[in-house]
Amino acid sequence: MKVIIVGSGGHAAEISDYIQYSNSQNSSDATFEIIGYLDDNFNNYLHYCLPFPYLGNISDYKIVPHVQYIIGIANLVYRKKFVELFLESVAKFSSYIHPTASISSSAKMGEGVVIAPNVNLDPNAYVGDFSLGNSKVSLSHDSKVGEYNFLSPNVCFSGFTQFGDENLFGVNSATIPGIKIGNRNKIMAGMTRDKNVGDCEVVFYRFKEKVNMI
Repeated sequence: MKVIIVGSGGHAAEISDYIQYSNSQNSSDATFEIIGYLDDNFNNYLHYCLPFPYLGNISDYKIVPHVQYIIGIANLVYRKKFVELFLESVAKFSSYIHPTASISSSAKMGEGVVIAPNVNLDPNAYVGDFSLGNSKVSLSHDSKVGEYNFLSPNVCFSGFTQFGDENLFGVNSATIPGIKIGNRNKIMAGMTRDKNVGDCEVVFYRFKEKVNMI
């Protein structure tokens, strides 16, 4: 399958590495051929010394038939903006699942999902369109993830967790079972949610305590 990665920053560089690893482990025909990268900032491409060609700006790009796209932009505002721009031109987005991920046979995913190394999706888990599960993310049974969500490394959702769209979960954040979270929230690194969250909230530790053991 021929794919173009939309973006050439850090997240796109990670996806590029994931795909090259997958191709090296897979002797079947189900491999990705990276055609190149799109980015409005050419310096991103130069910074990461990416191994495939730079194809130009995202904003004025014309969709190519018989090629699929993988969204490689982590910023949720631009991620959604460019996905919608491409979908208006009838672009087809591909999902990617790293071969080290553990995916239950009853787990389901939408369009344009990226599943990074060592992710765990348990029975009846669901990941919505254009959401990203970064490395070592764990979704326990019956967890439901909406669209355009960014799950940082080591995020862990307990059973029956449900949340909406465009949420950011920081590194090592987690939920207890049955938590419900709305849309466009930022759950900062290390937060364990034991209460539901509405919309457009930022959840963080207000105070930090340092204890010296003698």
